[in-house]
Formats: sequence, C-alpha cells, structure tokens
Amino acid sequence: MFRLARVPATLRGTVRRLVAFDEGSEVVVRRRQAPTSTCTLVVGLADPLRVDGVEHAAFVTGLTVASAITEFAGHQAGVQADLTPVGALRLFGVALEGLVGLDALGPDLARLPDRLADLPSWSARLATVVAVLERRLATTGRIPDPEVARAWARLEHSAGRHPVAALADDVGWSRRHLTRRFTAQIGLSPTTAGRVLRFRRAADLLVPPVGAGGSTVRIADVAAACGFADHAHLDREFAALAGCSPTEYRAGWSTVAVDPADVVHG
Repeated sequence: MFRLARVPATLRGTVRRLVAFDEGSEVVVRRRQAPTSTCTLVVGLADPLRVDGVEHAAFVTGLTVASAITEFAGHQAGVQADLTPVGALRLFGVALEGLVGLDALGPDLARLPDRLADLPSWSARLATVVAVLERRLATTGRIPDPEVARAWARLEHSAGRHPVAALADDVGWSRRHLTRRFTAQIGLSPTTAGRVLRFRRAADLLVPPVGAGGSTVRIADVAAACGFADHAHLDREFAALAGCSPTEYRAGWSTVAVDPADVVHG
C-alpha cells in the first residue's frame, strides 16, 4: 500500500510529496536510489531499511550526487516526506549533508517513530507528521536568502539548464557570492545542483514516477530533451550519478516498480 496524501497549504513550498507506505516481501527487494531534487524524510515503523549495507529506521537525507542501494526483506512501513531543499533548511536549520538520523535533529523528530507506532491509522500518522513539520516551520526561524530561493526556483524550473552566470545576474549578486550562499543553504553548488536536476529530468523520462504509467521513450530522445550533447553524454552522467547506464537504470526499476493499483490517493 502506498497512500499519497494531500500536502496542506501550510506546507506547500516545503513538502513536495507526502506518502504512507506499507509493503512486504519474502525475498530481498533491492532498489537503486539515484540523486533527486528533493531531501527525503523517512519515519520507519517496521523492519529497518538497509542503505548501502547499513540499517536505518528514521532519517532524513540531503541533496547528493551519489547514488545509494536500499534493501529490505520482510515488512516495510512508515511515512515519507519529500522536501524541497529550501524547505529542508527552514525545517532543520542547516543544509543537510548525507544521511542524518532523526535523533540528531531534535527531540520532536526523535520521538516521531514511537508516536506514529502508537496511532491507530495511517490518516492519524500522516496528520501527526504534518503537525510536527508545521510547528517546526513556525519555530526554527531559519529563512533562506530570497536570492537563494529565487535562484533555486529558476534552476529547478529549467530542469538545471539555467546558466549560473544568468542566475547571478537575475538575483543581482556576483557569481562567486551566489555560489557561496547557495551552497551553504541548499547543500550543493548551483553548478552541481543543475547537474543533478538535468539528470533527474532524464531519469524521470526514462522511468516515470509511481502511477504515471510506463515509458517507451528512446534514450537518444531523452538526451536531447534534457540538454545532453548526445546519447554518450547521457551514458556518462548516468554512470557518474546512478552507477549504471540509462538502459540498466530503466531495466532495474521495471522489476521493482510499484503497481499503480497499490497506490491510494487521499
């Protein structure tokens, strides 16, 4: 079961997606988690998830250029919130680096797994996560520079194709100053963030998000649509960021993709 919840107006711009999940498998389910344009908050309620061989139950990840392999066998359940990098800064007060356990981010987050486990329904669990995030927004007081937020929005809107020099001109800063402030608040430099966004657009065209249907698009067409010089350029970026070729990436996800029939909206 994957329950995609409506993100309330109070969290728009901070939370991109909110989902409750509950799945089981007698055999090991292995997924390649390539870089994305969001930070990920996971509150696990069942068996730990192995990330690159290390077990984690409740954690948040920042933006990264490194892929990871997740594995589980048995029962996986919990709540996941995909956060914008600007929203993550507002929630946690710092730009996240790598994977961070919730117990390092404050008692309200550290207590979330136990609180959710005591609740009787997924609706109640989702509402509790929303309430905790809303309180954090009201109390952390870490507001990103408007120039950084605007530069991120323009970079994301262009799927990473907006030149850094143009971003600097847009916000009225020097390229050096933008790079320094952007990196401190987003977690990646504008150049690296643009690279991740271009890759992510290509990955989503190859393997659409859950419930969006399959993809038969040609890899060469994906390369052209996302601003890569050619198929070989896209191959190199997938090797660097995902650890595999575009063909291998699509084939891997086709074997573990969620059945749309298992996705509940509401």
